[in-house]
Amino acid sequence: MQYIKKFIFVLVVLFVFTALKTAAQTFPDGTAIPAWFSDTKIVSFNALGKKYNITDYGVRNDSTIVQTETIQAVIDKAAGSGGGVIVIPKGVFLSGSLFFKPRTHLYLETGATLKCSDRISDFKIVTTRIEGQSLKYFAALVNADGLDGFSISGGGIINGNGLNYWKAFWLRRQWNPKCTNMDEQRPRLLFVSNSKNVQVSGVQLLNSPFWTSHYYKCENLKIIGVQIRAGTNNGSDVRAPSSDGIDLDVCQNVLIKDCYISVNDDGICLKGGKGPTADKDPNNGANRNIIIEDNTIENCPSLTLGSESVFTRNVIMRHCTVKNTSHVLLLKMRPDTPQQHEDVWVENITGTARSFFSIGPWTQFFDLKGQPEPHSSARHITFRNCTVQCNDFLNIKPSKQYSLSDFSLENLNIMASGGTNIALDFIKNFSLKNIRVNDKQLAK
Repeated sequence: MQYIKKFIFVLVVLFVFTALKTAAQTFPDGTAIPAWFSDTKIVSFNALGKKYNITDYGVRNDSTIVQTETIQAVIDKAAGSGGGVIVIPKGVFLSGSLFFKPRTHLYLETGATLKCSDRISDFKIVTTRIEGQSLKYFAALVNADGLDGFSISGGGIINGNGLNYWKAFWLRRQWNPKCTNMDEQRPRLLFVSNSKNVQVSGVQLLNSPFWTSHYYKCENLKIIGVQIRAGTNNGSDVRAPSSDGIDLDVCQNVLIKDCYISVNDDGICLKGGKGPTADKDPNNGANRNIIIEDNTIENCPSLTLGSESVFTRNVIMRHCTVKNTSHVLLLKMRPDTPQQHEDVWVENITGTARSFFSIGPWTQFFDLKGQPEPHSSARHITFRNCTVQCNDFLNIKPSKQYSLSDFSLENLNIMASGGTNIALDFIKNFSLKNIRVNDKQLAK
């Protein structure tokens, strides 16, 4: 009998191991995860072509003067000569909007700072993508569009110098509480669009005036070992409004790994369009095949789906540490946009949060444009193997504007100071297995 029990135990262990191994090799919809996601090698600085140290081409190591045109001339020279690496050496270099060209890259040496001008007049107005729309707006500090193989690397800093922009925003909001993000003029720190085979690694992205890094219609994007901070540890009590860490907007095949994010808005946010006909607009679309792993996210929502989003497919967030995050996973459901979020896994998360899992109607700045309210859905969302201390365990609000189905929670150890509420009968096919809340086993 004893041998039979041991044999059964071994079989169970092998089954569990096999199941976990299989899960690690597939996306939630069962499709295989390509080997590309396992290759986390940092791009070789020496393999990127000729080096263009900006101080060799007339750029002065002077933090008091804006040198946009001179730095841009170095980028243009590199592009015109077949490409190469724009090297920012040790020092502080102030600039407005810069535009990287085909076969050019950005490298920041340790001790180097590319600093954003705090005058909006130093930023060009271009056709760009912002808040789920394609329109005229201010370019970012660093812009790259239509590139293949673009990279940003090194040990230096891209500093958004956002304090004066933040102060202006809050002053305007005080004058007009209904002012939107775009009403106060301010640039993003990094915008990469219509590009593929992009890698951003090693650098620090600090104190962005607006969204920190925004990727639109990018394919095969890796963000590795990047530190993103805004409105934290900056010597000021001024909050950094809408300083999202990483915004993915109609992107596919994305790896976010070994990053630290602490901002005053969404840590990682999936966008893709907004409005009653957003699902039919070719400028919009899905974020799909996203892996977020081995990151630390602090003082902000960890992963947000919305508010400007249409379709979400195949998202895995795993092996991450959360520290006082607002939410581990937050779904912002817009009343004016047909949203479909499906096949999302959140697993092996540890730390502290105000809310573990939240879903609710979005209530700010929406417009049905005279159209009937569309219907949205979220389905096939799985949490497993998480240990989190929080205020609220499940903060999921019912609404006629969306339907929720096929939620699975498994192997969770939750300490929730706000108690437990699992009266969630409006969720179809809601599965709980081995859930402990406040050291008590939870039964549905």
